[in-house]
Amino acid sequence: IALQLYSVRGECEKDLPGVLKAVAKMGYEAVEFAGYYGRDARQLRALLDENKLKCCGTHIGLETLVGVELEKTVEFNKILGNRFLIVPGLARERTESAKAWLETARIFNEISEKVRPHGMRVGYHNHTEEFRPLDGQLPWDVFFGNTRPEVVMQFDTGNAMHAGAEALPFIKRYPGRALTVHLKAFSKRDPKALVGEDEIPWKALFEALET
Repeated sequence: IALQLYSVRGECEKDLPGVLKAVAKMGYEAVEFAGYYGRDARQLRALLDENKLKCCGTHIGLETLVGVELEKTVEFNKILGNRFLIVPGLARERTESAKAWLETARIFNEISEKVRPHGMRVGYHNHTEEFRPLDGQLPWDVFFGNTRPEVVMQFDTGNAMHAGAEALPFIKRYPGRALTVHLKAFSKRDPKALVGEDEIPWKALFEALET
């Protein structure tokens, strides 16, 4: 069970060592990075080790996973001890049509093959546009229906619900793909509802994820 550090990014900018110490004290076992706050991989690894935290993922741009940048990214994440290279959003030209999504899927397949020898996986994290029909299809299905099984489906429950998409059908449609999941509350009644106070069927969702 980990914390995505994007959720406390303001605090991370001011005092990353303090945040990691507090996160560990709360009982989290790991963190997922979304930015490195001016630190290199060895400095980050030292902070994690100091707090007995693991790195269970990082949110990075697609540009860091192609061409000459890929080798640097792999080396950086080897030092962090991280296996999951997750892209949290894409440029407009990669998502403006079903054809663009197919080409994006091809690029992810290529990256997946290149990082596999390093024990790493590339993946994609949703927002809302992936669940709005485009050219008669859902972008999420175009992408995950045309990527290798090794490409991770990092499902964000709250983001999907903002687009009217339930997590459970997609978790079941692509078994074994949701290796890391963002557990985010969603409630139409109360926008400030916490997990368990909202409308997401957590019991059924956890059962699907754990099986």
